[in-house]
Amino acid sequence: MSNEAVQEAEVSGHFAFFSSQNSKFNYTYNKIREVKSYRIGELFVAYRDILWDDGRHKYNVSSFIGEIDEILLGERFSTFDQNTLDNLIGTLRQRGNSNATINRKMAALSKLLRKAHKMGDIHSLPEFRRQKERAGRIRFLERDEEARLFAAIRSRSEDAYRLSVFLVDSGCRLGEALGLIWNDIQEHRVSFWITKSGRSRTIPMTERVKEVIKLPPNTEGRRPKGPFAMLTQAQYRAIWNEAKTEVGLGADEQVVPHILRHTCASRLVQGGIDIRRVQMWLGHQTLSMTMRYAHLATNDLDGCVVVLEKPRGDEASSRSAGSSVFASPLPTPTSAPSSRKARGSEPVNVSRKRSKGE
Repeated sequence: MSNEAVQEAEVSGHFAFFSSQNSKFNYTYNKIREVKSYRIGELFVAYRDILWDDGRHKYNVSSFIGEIDEILLGERFSTFDQNTLDNLIGTLRQRGNSNATINRKMAALSKLLRKAHKMGDIHSLPEFRRQKERAGRIRFLERDEEARLFAAIRSRSEDAYRLSVFLVDSGCRLGEALGLIWNDIQEHRVSFWITKSGRSRTIPMTERVKEVIKLPPNTEGRRPKGPFAMLTQAQYRAIWNEAKTEVGLGADEQVVPHILRHTCASRLVQGGIDIRRVQMWLGHQTLSMTMRYAHLATNDLDGCVVVLEKPRGDEASSRSAGSSVFASPLPTPTSAPSSRKARGSEPVNVSRKRSKGE
């Protein structure tokens, strides 16, 4: 055997020993992964159950991805370039999608593509830029609207009525309320563990919330696992839609169950609760979400009305230092005594001097 063959055998033996003793380190030189192409719909089927929990949000995401796949004409790709993304956004805008709607659809697409990129299914990602959104009008229920709507709901379902009261006084999302179990309710507080932001929160309960979380005394059969577990989102929305039509709100597209969360937030801000506490109450992940309600905090501007409504009677008196709110805080300088007066001389008569000069 030649020296080269012996050295090669020794190296092979050492490598085999290293591999067997250190199984964590695997070196392969001949394994080349085949580049494949996928449709957006195929990637969604592969990762939807990993990325999104079952529920209404997942249903919405499914429709978003389906529309995107349709716009792309089912094209297969191994890279998703910036030009493809820009054309996609342009098509959505031509279809009448607002910037807010485009942002929601792009958020779903971005989440899916990042997962596919991490798993090696696609090999490049575009830059997702958030579209500028306009601050839209926030609709909330007036007290009389709430009374009429809740009465119509109660005539159809006592459980749906209890849920409605809970939603408007707690400001929680519909899914958070339906997911409550009895252990989440302790003394005078309720805790939300299943939240959109993934962060739990605990808030105190109002007196009427304490009443509506109690099951009616004539509850038959087995006790449900939570105060509203006997309802589903679909059942509650159906009752809601019937009730709002009955009270004359059927044409208002903003009167959906989520309006109860807006109503709670609006009442807190109008009542003088600071924005940071409202954020904690609602469980918003960022303060910018809560700032949508900041324009309702008008109590701090009441002093401006006092200034604008100041009596405009005597203009001279309003300009005086004692009456004007804009008067300078500096003291009025006092005239120094005349040097001539100090020497006992009379003040000069200016008019007489001018007459002599003429």
